[in-house]
Amino acid sequence: MAGRFSRSLALARASWSVVRADKELIWLPVMSVFALLVILGSLAVPVFALGGFNPGAAADPGSGSWLGVLAFYVLAYFVALFFNTALVGAAMIRMDGGNPTLSDGLGIAWARVGRIFGYACIAATVGVFLRMLEERVGWVGHIVVKLIGVAWALSTFLVLPILVTRDVGPLEAVKESAGLLRETWGENLIGSVGLSLVFSVGYIGLMLFCAAGVFLGVQANLPMVIAVVILAGIVAFLVLAALQATMQGVYSAALYRYATNSSAPTPGFGPELMQQAFKAKG
Repeated sequence: MAGRFSRSLALARASWSVVRADKELIWLPVMSVFALLVILGSLAVPVFALGGFNPGAAADPGSGSWLGVLAFYVLAYFVALFFNTALVGAAMIRMDGGNPTLSDGLGIAWARVGRIFGYACIAATVGVFLRMLEERVGWVGHIVVKLIGVAWALSTFLVLPILVTRDVGPLEAVKESAGLLRETWGENLIGSVGLSLVFSVGYIGLMLFCAAGVFLGVQANLPMVIAVVILAGIVAFLVLAALQATMQGVYSAALYRYATNSSAPTPGFGPELMQQAFKAKG
């Protein structure tokens, strides 16, 4: 476990070295969250007016409800994937020796908007299907569905770098992503939790800090302190989430470069780091 964490920390440092050179990339996940909030807010009013928040309707969703869920998933995935594609595209410009801007990344995403929407439809359909399965199986089935979800996330990890660099459709990108990961790292890829492990430590530390601050505020009967701690905790969580999303995008770009051409230099990511982190197949 200690060795896995040290390797994950090394990956985090490598990803941060790229982000540090282009700090404006962090704004892409922030823009994504803002756009998702706008979409969520615009949908909440009509859903509420139509009784969508009625407990009875939520407990027994019909086919119409699932179609609504699918439509929302498609919109949410499209927004997230659009800005993630912009992030990956900008990161790849940096790794090629360029100096990307936000407009460069957004231009790359806009040029591929049709493919991104197609992949959003695929990802949303898989997400809704897994959610439907979860509501119809027992606890063992829940575990199986979660494992399927993890396998899907892993097999599609390189889809966005593929869409950025190759003239292929979303289905071809999914197939190529799964094939590259299987051929390069095989089953050993599943054994690495990468950046998520590093950031989980940060999230846990933040939760403990906020809990301690709220506890002290309650004990001292200082509601202002409680409010400040909660607000600071929310801001810190959003900053961590944006940073994680940025570094994850950088990491996927580096991973794709290594999988397609391990001899090509990747700033911040040495071949030894990739090999140690994922135990590449011989």
